[in-house]
Amino acid sequence: MTEPGDTRAALLAALRLQLDWGADEALAEATLDRTRPAAAAPPPPALLSAPPGAPLPRPSLVRGTQGSPVLPPAASRAAELAAAASTLEELREAMAGFEASPLRETATNLVFADGTPEAGLMLIGEAPGADEDRLGKPFVGASGQLLDRMFASIGLARETGFYITNILPFRPPGNRTPTDGEIALFLPFVLRHIALVKPRRLVLLGGVSAKALLRAKDGITRLRGRWLEVMIEAESTLPALATLHPAYLLRNPIAKRDAWADLLLLRRTLDGE
Repeated sequence: MTEPGDTRAALLAALRLQLDWGADEALAEATLDRTRPAAAAPPPPALLSAPPGAPLPRPSLVRGTQGSPVLPPAASRAAELAAAASTLEELREAMAGFEASPLRETATNLVFADGTPEAGLMLIGEAPGADEDRLGKPFVGASGQLLDRMFASIGLARETGFYITNILPFRPPGNRTPTDGEIALFLPFVLRHIALVKPRRLVLLGGVSAKALLRAKDGITRLRGRWLEVMIEAESTLPALATLHPAYLLRNPIAKRDAWADLLLLRRTLDGE
């Protein structure tokens, strides 16, 4: 026989699990009956008349009157706002006023950047976590503390040695991985951020940042450990070193050996400039 205390503990554990997944509010007035067979969903209208074997339509682009690709309104607006910013403060204000992403509604703060823009070295991570969202600064939680120790080991302090930001300025609910759509939406702001800071070199922290800026399909373990080129603007590139994200290193301490090799490569390169 199940005791009332056992039932209560099980319910609390289930609620904690949902919070960990990012489900922190009810979205319907009535409970969904999940024992009921699901009705078959009708095919999307765009596919009703498509012949067998025809390629699926690409929702990310529409075609203009001359057949040329046109960005969706949200992405086009992001590109316009980013291009119009001539200072870091203007870019920050543009990002704060950009309302097209639902992440803005679920986050507590915009997380813009930290460190020294004039340092010549710019670090780009993935997305803010809970601590970053609360304080409005990137890399201030456990992974940020590890990052500061890592870079201090090669003589680089956040206050003087580097500047740091993320691909996304808002925390995804439950600290989930950013979607491709979210990355594409904020990428114009990231590229403009880099163009305004004018660093000599980039360090890309984690697979999301590396794949987004290098336009690569390979994972971080294949991309790390060597200098690659990031296209910032037309005919403008920057050398970039991809490395493992500190949050990954906290979960997989054995990988710190590879991260240390990347840091040594960065130090040797900076010393040779």
